[in-house]
Amino acid sequence: MSESSLVTGAAGFIGSHLVDRLLALGHRVVGLDNLTLGRRANLAQALRNRQFSFAELDVNDAEASLAFLREDAARGPIKTVWHMAANSDIQAGGRDPDVDLRLTFLTTYNVLKMMHSLHIPQLVFASSSAIYGDHDGLLKEDTGPLLPVSSYGAMKLASEGSITAALERFLERAWICRFPNVTGSRATHGVIFDLLKKLRANPAELEVLGDGTQEKPYLHVSELVDAMLFLFERSRERLNYYNIAPEIGATTVRFIAEAVVRAAAPGAIIRYAGGSRGWVGDVPKFRYSTGKLKSLGWSPKLSSNQAVELAIRENL
Repeated sequence: MSESSLVTGAAGFIGSHLVDRLLALGHRVVGLDNLTLGRRANLAQALRNRQFSFAELDVNDAEASLAFLREDAARGPIKTVWHMAANSDIQAGGRDPDVDLRLTFLTTYNVLKMMHSLHIPQLVFASSSAIYGDHDGLLKEDTGPLLPVSSYGAMKLASEGSITAALERFLERAWICRFPNVTGSRATHGVIFDLLKKLRANPAELEVLGDGTQEKPYLHVSELVDAMLFLFERSRERLNYYNIAPEIGATTVRFIAEAVVRAAAPGAIIRYAGGSRGWVGDVPKFRYSTGKLKSLGWSPKLSSNQAVELAIRENL
C-alpha cells in the first residue's frame, strides 16, 4: 500500500499514531495541525522520516493550507485525506458550541473544499458514536433516528452529511469510521487523562464526575488504527461507514477510577460527584454492534477493560 496521504490533526492523539503507521507502510505523508491540542512531540519519530512533511496550519485557514499543499504537490499528488482534525474536548463544546462549529464542522467543510480544488479523490473521516444520541440497545450503523445530545455529535453528524453530499459532486470514495471512546498513549483528553491529572494534583482524593455507573466501550488507539487501515483496504464501496469498537464488553467509570487509583495513588479516596451524566451532552451508556466490521474479518484483540488498563500503564 504505497501512496501519498494527507493527515489533518496529524500531531494529535489519534492522528500522530496514524501518521506513524502510514509511514511504516511506505506512504508519503503530509501532516497539518494547528497545535491547539496536538503536540509536535507526538511527531518526533515522523519528523525524522524523509517521507513526512509537516506544517503548523489550521485547515480553516484555507488560503494558507492550499498554498502549502500546492507547493508540496511537487513531490507527488495526494490520493487520500485522513481527516482527524476536530475538537476532541466534548465538555468544551458543551460550554461553548462555537468550539464544535469551528473545529469539528468547519474543519470538515474546508477540507472538502481543499480536496475539490486539489482533485483529491478519497477521504477517510473520524466520526463518532456521538452522532447516534442516547439510544437503548446496540447501536448499529442503521440505528435511527440520529438525534445527537452534544454539539460535538451534532457537528460530526453534519460533517457526515457534507461528505455524502460531496460524493455526489466530486469525491470518488469515502470511509466514515464511527469511533467509540479511544484510549492509549499521547492522549490529550478523556477520562483516564483527566483522572490521572487530578491525582497528580491531589494524590489523597479523586473527584469523579457522575456516579460511576456510566458505561462505554473503550478501544486502544493501536487497534483503532488497525481497524481504519483494514477498512481502507477491504471495504471498497463508494460510501463505507462502520462502527469500530471492542468486541468484548464496555467499561464503567467506577472500574476506570479504581484502576487509576490502584496504579497511580493507592489509598486515595474516590468521591463521586453524583448524577447519571458526567457533563452536559454526555451519553452515560452505549454499546456498539460491530457485526458489520466483523463480517469483513476484523476484530480487536483487547477487551474494553484490557484497553483501559493498558492505557493507564502507558500514561503513568
